[in-house]
Amino acid sequence: MEVIIVGGGKVGTYLATLLSGRGETVKVIESSREEFPLLMRILPPGSLVTGSGSDPAVLEIAGIRSVDVVAAVTGSDETNLVVAGLARFEFGVRRVIARINHPANAWMFTPRMGVDVALNQADLLVHLILEEMSVGEMMTLLKLRKGEYSLVAEKVHGNSPAVGKTIAMLNLPDECVITAVIRKGKLTIPRGNLVLHAEDEVLSVIHSSRIALLAALLGEKEGEK
Repeated sequence: MEVIIVGGGKVGTYLATLLSGRGETVKVIESSREEFPLLMRILPPGSLVTGSGSDPAVLEIAGIRSVDVVAAVTGSDETNLVVAGLARFEFGVRRVIARINHPANAWMFTPRMGVDVALNQADLLVHLILEEMSVGEMMTLLKLRKGEYSLVAEKVHGNSPAVGKTIAMLNLPDECVITAVIRKGKLTIPRGNLVLHAEDEVLSVIHSSRIALLAALLGEKEGEK
């Protein structure tokens, strides 16, 4: 896979090193001369392209006509939108990802502006913090669909209403599915007749609005803490 990353700050550089470590071909476009020495030390040889990612000529130099993905991750929402529009409508890049710095600008990051996936970093972080405040021992392992869904894990509490019940008997929330149960270090594919035990680790994919309901089902009974 060939990727262009516009923005050589912390986000862009970290993304570039991860992709390069996976064997992907990466070009990073950065306009700030102050960043050049550090980027040249960190990035693989030939990965840095100097100039503005909102300049079509610079994008051409970076090889935009042959890349699979463009990720616009600068600290400027305006720049990220310009890059996204150029990548999609001028150069026909099939996958365009853009970083949203200010939540108030999220409404502009749409397919009509050339953006396939908009990553609202402030919104994702705030929702993660809210989840950690509200779901007790539940752990969020992975965010899916821009944070709309999550892969979560929680151990079944000894006083949980779920103890001794089969999965089929559980009143699971809507938009929630149990994907695996880990018992004494062994992973079990959940079937409807699987009886949950205390200390089972339950992995589930669930909508963000239903996480508290699942936590109440698997956690300690209300009033017995």
